[in-house]
Amino acid sequence: MSAATLVRTRPQWTRFATPAVSVYVALVLLLVVGSVLVGARGGMLLDQGGILNILTRSTALGLVAIGQTMVILTGKLDLSVAYLIGLCSLIGAETMAGDPGMILPAVLLTLACAAGVGLVNGLVVTKLKVNAFIATLGMALIIRGYLENAYTGPAGEVPRVFQHLGYDRIGPVPISALLMLALAALAWWFLTRTRGGYHLYAVGGDEEVARFSGIRTDRVVVLAHVLCSVAAGLAGLFLASRLGSGAPWVGTDAGYDLESIAAVVLGGTLLAGGRGGVAGTIGGVLILATLDTTFDDLGVTPFFKDVVRGAVLIAAVALYARRRGLR
Repeated sequence: MSAATLVRTRPQWTRFATPAVSVYVALVLLLVVGSVLVGARGGMLLDQGGILNILTRSTALGLVAIGQTMVILTGKLDLSVAYLIGLCSLIGAETMAGDPGMILPAVLLTLACAAGVGLVNGLVVTKLKVNAFIATLGMALIIRGYLENAYTGPAGEVPRVFQHLGYDRIGPVPISALLMLALAALAWWFLTRTRGGYHLYAVGGDEEVARFSGIRTDRVVVLAHVLCSVAAGLAGLFLASRLGSGAPWVGTDAGYDLESIAAVVLGGTLLAGGRGGVAGTIGGVLILATLDTTFDDLGVTPFFKDVVRGAVLIAAVALYARRRGLR
């Protein structure tokens, strides 16, 4: 049988079974199964409190994962985001110092510092030719050393008006979650409708071919790292609004470095780069948040949580790999 015949006889539904679609189908199934399990114990997963928990858990991770998607699409990754989140929460809270008039300067300074970290990451990767894993891990250790030497606990103070970002909501939907989705929509537009987005995919698909095509690949990689760090800075500001102050451990305790990579991969983006997108990433974030909320309602031990999350991630990647092999 010829290849053309195989393509013609392929079921029509497989054309729509993209990773982005698959992850949302899995999310719906997870919500159904989780609702049944929690309901069997006398609880309710999707009441107002449950929806609020899922969306709140999704916000910080979603912000980081959106930025991580940009880097992974170029075939790189960023392991410095967890410590950068803690640093940015401290910069924002200490600059505000409880003064509402300092909110805008604090936000701008925080994002500028985050962008500076991303710029350094990108330059180390592109100019010094250091593998992104090593470069960003080194940056993470530098930030960790500073945080451990300069702080022993929370510092700074966030004005009450800024805390509305972390706690206000419309019905069961937090305002912060809406802002995260707005950022995801902006990232989707950038990736699918602009030349810069096309260049990210091209560099991730084949960096040498992209370079011979006239794309300034170094500039694209640096841009991806800057965007990733700025997204981590936004997550740090959000967590500071939730805590009321900055905290050096706020990013590492939640493991946002590996969690964000897991969400991106779960959403169908290839670690090798060149394929994927933000739509799937948000689905991956919602799956991880739903798992956490369901496990909390069921009183599952942390060890079993990690086992299930790891199994889900491995199964998803194996499924994507098998689908690509069949194609």
